[in-house]
Amino acid sequence: MKLPVIKHLTQFIDDNDQDYLVETIEVLEALTEIPSLKEEELDVIGELISNMYGALEVHKMIKGGMDKKEALNGFMKRVLGSIDK
Repeated sequence: MKLPVIKHLTQFIDDNDQDYLVETIEVLEALTEIPSLKEEELDVIGELISNMYGALEVHKMIKGGMDKKEALNGFMKRVLGSIDK
């Protein structure tokens, strides 16, 4: 996950609607079922999906009253904490 990408996607949600991301995730998940995709292509799609889910989570935290910067940093700390376990 990349914080600048999540930050950009969170701004996209603010400017537009989170439904765009939800629908894009559905399309990308459907693409992963193509048997001829290479491992590298699946990795890229997976990274995009992860960043989009991250942006949706950060957006939810902001809607819950958290400051945008605090929500982004808190989310990344949670992600890094789960990786360390």
